Amino acid sequence: MPAPVLSRRDLDFLLYDWLDIESLTTRSRFAEHSRETFDAVLDLSADIATKHFATHNKKADAQEPRMDEDGRVEIIPEVKAALDLFSKAGLIAGGFDEAHGGMQLPIAVLRASMAWFQAANAGTSAYPFLTAANASLLVAHGSDEQIATFVPHMLEGRFFGTMCLSEPQAGSSLADITTKAVPVGDGTYRLTGTKMWISGGDHELTENIVHLVLAKIPGGPAGVKGISLFIVPKFLVDSDGTLGDRNDIALVGLNHKMGNRGTTNTLLNLGEGTYTPGGEAGAVGYLLGEPNKGLSYMFHMMNEARIGVGFLATSLGYAGYLQSLDYARTRTQGRPLGAKDPASPQVALVEHPDVRRMLLAQKSYVEGALALGLYCSRLVDEQRTAPDEAARSRAGLLLDLLTPIAKSWPSQWCLEANSLAIQVLGGYGYTREFDVEQYYRDNRLNPIHEGTHGIQGMDLLGRKVIMQGGAALAVLGETIGETVTKALDAGGDAAEYAQQLQRAVVRVGETTTALWSTGDPAVALANSTVYLEAVGHVVVAWIWLEQLLAVGERDGAFYDGKRAAARYFFRFELPKTGPQFDLLASLDRTTLDVDPAVF
Repeated sequence: MPAPVLSRRDLDFLLYDWLDIESLTTRSRFAEHSRETFDAVLDLSADIATKHFATHNKKADAQEPRMDEDGRVEIIPEVKAALDLFSKAGLIAGGFDEAHGGMQLPIAVLRASMAWFQAANAGTSAYPFLTAANASLLVAHGSDEQIATFVPHMLEGRFFGTMCLSEPQAGSSLADITTKAVPVGDGTYRLTGTKMWISGGDHELTENIVHLVLAKIPGGPAGVKGISLFIVPKFLVDSDGTLGDRNDIALVGLNHKMGNRGTTNTLLNLGEGTYTPGGEAGAVGYLLGEPNKGLSYMFHMMNEARIGVGFLATSLGYAGYLQSLDYARTRTQGRPLGAKDPASPQVALVEHPDVRRMLLAQKSYVEGALALGLYCSRLVDEQRTAPDEAARSRAGLLLDLLTPIAKSWPSQWCLEANSLAIQVLGGYGYTREFDVEQYYRDNRLNPIHEGTHGIQGMDLLGRKVIMQGGAALAVLGETIGETVTKALDAGGDAAEYAQQLQRAVVRVGETTTALWSTGDPAVALANSTVYLEAVGHVVVAWIWLEQLLAVGERDGAFYDGKRAAARYFFRFELPKTGPQFDLLASLDRTTLDVDPAVF
């Protein structure tokens, strides 16, 4: 039997023993649900992911999408078969309102469900992931007509969706996009321009693709304030849902990535006249919301996607950890340090302390990251359904603050878990015959997806910790303080870790104040990536203390594993933040002052 890609036991512990997701069923939005329905969704997800996603993961990696001579995209048939099953199960619609054909599942349950697919097959799972995020944005900001035209077809898997932000000359610098949208007098716009790095940008997996495209209307404000958002379908759609003309959005080429090879990644041209909808060149687009507010709308999708990318990184790290654990338990190599007889039997790799170190590191990263992601998902549920405004506001502040961490911390440290998984397997680890090699390649994309570490660091330090006079950072401090109090009362290891965590939280506040003390954003943000990493470690240490408290006095290997991973994180990982905070508090200008000529 191959190693599992995810641990259902861990998911149950996090969802039910720690986050008490079952209590959400007392709220009107989730009143039709119970633990039985949540378990049914997780069981179904694990079954489909294991039997229909994981089984073609390596094949999709080896036989990546390619363009035919006629410009159509060829993808191995197993991808469509798996996605059809996913759609038929209703999982794209899981988190949506019943009025839109959804199941109104808690987001925490939905994320746990999706993690099975992300762990089993990163490439194939990307299509419904993007589609659900696209549809969520349309529901939040689209008109009734736009929602009716596109969303039901997306939720049933007839249409898939994308987000089209970047351009060849403007990756993260969205202020510099040049795609243009010209009104034509009938309520529609004609778009011209080029979009790059568009995941799921073209394929034959569904009847239609709904692109959400950032573009500028001539005469609008300069920079990001002049960006609007448009719905640009591959095929125009009539009011009854039938497909009309092919829109003027053409596939120019496929980008060949090191990982996630099963997902088409495209260069698209809009409005070059390859197709002529209505007899004219130009991609027909429908303005979403108000003009010049496109970036704020797109952030609805991007923030959702950022947490989703964190889950993808976590899931891939988790799958690699479980495979390396299985290998370490079954592969015999070497003898204990004190064994003098070369004829004595070799022992399993897991018997060697340095292998256990690598396994503990992986366990602390992936289980900590999974808990963080599910905690953020629970905050989404709180923000939407908490019984009073104060609780909803508090959840929203905490979610805003944690989002860049929930995206970047797993993308960095679960990638490190994949690296360690390769190391545990030794020479076999970097061969294509073993999955850990692919997990690493797939995961290496996530530090770039949805904003690099540098962008997330500037978002955290430059926006989130100072917004509303530091309100979000204060809420985080209060929330961690509540955990610290419980841990001090519990005594033992929990109390020791609580004291260590308390000191680290104080350093977060002191360092943040020091960074902004000069009033110079360039100095404050010069090392914001270091700040992101250090604060991320503090947050994950808090998450581990929370898990330890949830374990309590219970016996068994699973709970002992949680204790061991918490101990590892507090002994090996959290102390790393001390030198980082020292560097940040010194207002070091090395990266500011270095002359580019020295490179």
